[in-house]
Amino acid sequence: MTRENIIGLVLIAAILFGYSIWMAPSEEERLEQQRLRDSIATVQLAEEEAALRRAQQMEETAELQAEEQAVDPAQPDSIVRQRLAERMGFFSEAGLGEPAKYILENEVLRLTISKQGGHVLQAQLKDYKNHEKEPLMLFLGEEDVFAIHLFSGNRQLSTDQLFFEPVFHDPRFDGLDEISISGNDSTRFSMRAYSDFHSPEDPSYIEFEYGMSGQDYMIDFHVNFVGTREAIAANTTFINLDWQVKLPRQEKNRTNEQNNSTVFYKYLNDDTSSLRVTRDGSERLPTTLRWISFKQQFFSSTLISENGIANADVTSRSAEETDEDFIKILSASMNLAFDARQDNYYPMQFYFGPNHYRTLRSYDLSLERQIPIGWGFFLMSWINRYAVIPVFNYLDGFNLNYGIIILILTILLKVVLMPIAYKTYISQAKMRVLKPEIEEMGKKYPKKEDAMKKQQATMALYKKAGVNPMAGCVPMLLQLPILLALFRFFPASIELRQEGFLWADDLSSYDSIMDLPFTIPFYGDHVSLFTILMTVSTIFYTRLNSQMMGSTSQMPGMKTMMYFMPVMLMGIFNNFASGLSYYYFLANVITFGQMYLFRIFVDEKALHKKIEENKKKPVKKSKWQARMEALAKQQEAQKRKKK
Repeated sequence: MTRENIIGLVLIAAILFGYSIWMAPSEEERLEQQRLRDSIATVQLAEEEAALRRAQQMEETAELQAEEQAVDPAQPDSIVRQRLAERMGFFSEAGLGEPAKYILENEVLRLTISKQGGHVLQAQLKDYKNHEKEPLMLFLGEEDVFAIHLFSGNRQLSTDQLFFEPVFHDPRFDGLDEISISGNDSTRFSMRAYSDFHSPEDPSYIEFEYGMSGQDYMIDFHVNFVGTREAIAANTTFINLDWQVKLPRQEKNRTNEQNNSTVFYKYLNDDTSSLRVTRDGSERLPTTLRWISFKQQFFSSTLISENGIANADVTSRSAEETDEDFIKILSASMNLAFDARQDNYYPMQFYFGPNHYRTLRSYDLSLERQIPIGWGFFLMSWINRYAVIPVFNYLDGFNLNYGIIILILTILLKVVLMPIAYKTYISQAKMRVLKPEIEEMGKKYPKKEDAMKKQQATMALYKKAGVNPMAGCVPMLLQLPILLALFRFFPASIELRQEGFLWADDLSSYDSIMDLPFTIPFYGDHVSLFTILMTVSTIFYTRLNSQMMGSTSQMPGMKTMMYFMPVMLMGIFNNFASGLSYYYFLANVITFGQMYLFRIFVDEKALHKKIEENKKKPVKKSKWQARMEALAKQQEAQKRKKK
């Protein structure tokens, strides 16, 4: 082996060793990876425990029914009662019953309440349809859980094992299976699971009480423990409420809906937060909560506690890719403070409804924070809350097609931004007038080592001519928050959901004019026409803007990037809301019109004459420039002394 071979092997080893050190994760990254592994393990453990609990409950119910059937009807029911007591403590009387359902309905909601468990089994939003134009169900009840866990007679008891009895507080609906109200009407309806100690004189029961008004998505939900001092273990200080929902698919774009669905929650005296939407996860919430919400792209199921939820564990898990009818499984295990020595009342509310900004804000519970309108950047949220949404709602009051509303909104925004656009155009015109002189400097300093001299000479020319090369960038930066705000607004606006315009049948989703038999990476399996129009118009705008700026070939790579960006955005926007692509297409078309008008009214010859006059004026140095020149001279003098 020659010396060169040895040196080569040593260098290769050194490179590999250095690369391994360089690519090693930092301490923060290792902690994040460990936290992610712990979160996944917690989710899996919670799911396994919940599945085991449900399996045990199903097994106990099956055994109980089998034992009940095995008992001779001629014999006293003492044997049945004894066996029920062994499983359900002091709620054995509520352990047997016949399944039944009750309907509680107003103008916007239709709730199905199950006799077994006493909870809301299904929730239908009457004014909305899913992507297949079928009734929109927030949850179906088949694999969902809503149960309180406690101890009774040294037995762990779950309310979804009990059969609740209906109580009609409103005599108009006494004995009916369906209760329907409208307008300003309201009603109350309860489901009660009676303990073995219950009597008319000394009532003892667990109650789920529902209160509904005629036109509201918010319903009252009170959990009451009345006369249960003997029925529930005396050492009970907390009861556990388990809530799990398998979210049905509602939208055309399943992936996009999945990436906009997660668990939101609000602390009692703090802001809202949520689990990550793009991946599975769980979190332990150790402090008091005001509400917990299972949020989908355009709809939410929210449990609100007036007194607060002591603490909770929340999880989010994506449904299997093969399960096209569902998107995610969300769950919350909540603890509620309990005093076994007295009656306990938990005033709560359920919100089953749309993620409509004005509707959610009307409840003054920060529920609107679930709508992604740019809360992370205050300028975006302010623009959407105080400008875009009010104008959009005002135009909506005229019952116009939403495509027309977007057109009017775009025109209004362009009118408001016209002064900024005009300043940008003037800056571009000045640069265009100076283009011949800039090109002459390029010929004067053709060498790469003269790049600094060329830049200094160019900046001196700009200053002498009274032209600020950054003047065109500042107006564009001022427009950026508005562009970002609208980027957030359109995909989150439920008003655009299933609203058609031209060939688009849903402005909140992609506008496919052709379904492809294959999937193109970073593009998709369909062709969105509004996205293509946006891309083509953006390329034309880039070319026109480049010509008007009078750009030279100083940075050919940047020029290529400017044309590549619209093509790259086409792949991203192909699966976005067509209303957003339609807006950007309109904005580009209106910008072309503005540029045409500016060209007519701006006299570039007069502008050139003014620049020539500015060149004759003495250039005043700013204080900052004078200090920089003095500092440069001082450094140069120090270098000479060292020599």
